[in-house]
Amino acid sequence: MRTTRTGTPARTATRGNFTALTVVSVAGILALTGCGLRDHREDVGAPGSSPSSVPSVAPKASLPPGRPLGTDAHVPSPSGVDGTDATEVSEAWAEVAYGYDTKYDYGPHDAILRSARWFTPAKAAAERSYHPASGAGAEWNTWAGHRAWTTVKVTPDDDADGPADTAVLAYRALYVEGTAQGRDGWTGTGPRANVYLKLTRASGGRPWRVAEVTTVEAADPPPLPSVSPSTPMSPSGSASMMSSNPSSNTPS
Repeated sequence: MRTTRTGTPARTATRGNFTALTVVSVAGILALTGCGLRDHREDVGAPGSSPSSVPSVAPKASLPPGRPLGTDAHVPSPSGVDGTDATEVSEAWAEVAYGYDTKYDYGPHDAILRSARWFTPAKAAAERSYHPASGAGAEWNTWAGHRAWTTVKVTPDDDADGPADTAVLAYRALYVEGTAQGRDGWTGTGPRANVYLKLTRASGGRPWRVAEVTTVEAADPPPLPSVSPSTPMSPSGSASMMSSNPSSNTPS
């Protein structure tokens, strides 16, 4: 049984369907992402691209690597992970890969590099040579504004219809749900995503390693409608959302 030094919140979001793993894997898992989080790589100058398809903009400067962690860093460090258990390896990887500390990390990729202990050599080399060329996004900026760290709960997202394990190949689907905790006392929503992993190993009995990662970031749930005293109620007790003008219900 592995343990960590950081706590995790209770899960409330709906998990995805493991069937997506098979579809994504067959259709081209690498086309969606290369590092397990939102992929900011650009295909400018890619082999086979025509000159007209290359934007006439200056290349973006790569983000610098994160600072060395200090004694007050809040990042997960799983221990007691059974390397021969594909599920334990997958969950430990996800816990570290989504455990950010914005006081030290410049973006999610810094956590990805901390998770490299569970990568195959080829995957680890690819991630270490990759330098994100764009900002980490508005959500990250919110966390960074509070010098927040994130903690996540990782749960299996397997509906039992995925590919069966072989001696050297395994797939796992996980749901990651996190919270962000600021050093100023602020708390907020952390990373949330469905994560699909392909794991390989040289032979039976050897440790599993993560070879490929695909993520689908969880969408924010729609806000509940406000109900005024004059709003008619349906028999079930929920507010009636009927409108005489259909276009008024169309999102702008």
